[in-house]
Amino acid sequence: MFNSFGEIFRFTTFGESHGKAIGVIVDGVPAGMDFDEEFLIRELDRRRPGKNRFSTQRKESDTPEILSGVFEGKTTGTPIAIVIFNKDQKSKDYSNIKDIFRPGHADFTYFHKYGIRDYRGGGRSSARETAARVAAGAIAKMILKEVGIKIEAGVIEIGGIRAKTIDFEYAKKSEIFAVDKEKEKEWMDLIDKARNEHNSLGGVVRLRIKNMPIGLGEPIYYKLDNILASAMVSINAVKGVYIGNPNAHKLTGLENNDEISKSGFLSNNSGGVLGGISNGEDIELEVFFKPTPSIFKPQKSIDINGNEVEVNLKGRHDPIVAIRGSVVVEAMAACVVTDMLLLNTTRKIENIKKVYLNN
Repeated sequence: MFNSFGEIFRFTTFGESHGKAIGVIVDGVPAGMDFDEEFLIRELDRRRPGKNRFSTQRKESDTPEILSGVFEGKTTGTPIAIVIFNKDQKSKDYSNIKDIFRPGHADFTYFHKYGIRDYRGGGRSSARETAARVAAGAIAKMILKEVGIKIEAGVIEIGGIRAKTIDFEYAKKSEIFAVDKEKEKEWMDLIDKARNEHNSLGGVVRLRIKNMPIGLGEPIYYKLDNILASAMVSINAVKGVYIGNPNAHKLTGLENNDEISKSGFLSNNSGGVLGGISNGEDIELEVFFKPTPSIFKPQKSIDINGNEVEVNLKGRHDPIVAIRGSVVVEAMAACVVTDMLLLNTTRKIENIKKVYLNN
């Protein structure tokens, strides 16, 4: 039921938040590539819950177990299966809402679509599933490293307060992946305040993809920008994506057009994509996350029988999704670009001849 993503580089995730395990099967990985298991572990650790007060206190090691597709440190060209066992579920925290729809969650829609739902932490609709995406993204990044493409992301806005500078290197060291050192403390204070008030915050993640080749993207219905947007909106709590200059809608055509000289583009308002195809500039986009819907304040709702009730949630939840979400944004971007890279290798007869005729 649409649990897979991608065309050539394709992954399928499985598992639920409070099930025995979650995992991913990644297909389309070229054979003979060095598989960096330590890098995979580090990527999962970046998204791992329970690391600090700015995320859920659920304690999961998120240690991956590789079941197939890797032999003696190299990829075999067959599907790579990875499983991550859940260790710290507290399903009893959700027993009081098993027949109640939580505001802002997928409970209502899942129940009406399927006639049944896993109420334990949201089941399949939980952001716990994104650990599997990060595993797939780590493999994609291994492929992209071979051709020098680099993906970086960080938080650029929290609670309506926006960064004034963008430093992706600083974001790597920041507890909240902040791209602006000067705003970090203010953002942390906002998160602490929301958490102490049993509330939550929204935020914006900035993504940059460097060293992009010209020509990635498939017109008209598999454009690079439309698949990137689709990938981002598939992430839990994402409500919007802006590709290129986030103020483009306020500009005139003359202001927004990226003029060209013999040395290249003079600006990058397009965000590195023209007509759905990469133009060689950096891909720039912003991803907008809504506030975490799990808050510890009484809220009005209904139960599965249509009775009006008051919801009082328990459990452990992120006070803001955008922080750990920034790691997922990177992962999904890596998967998209890797898929587009593999799709593009057969677009010219010269490429086919190089492979099959050694020309």
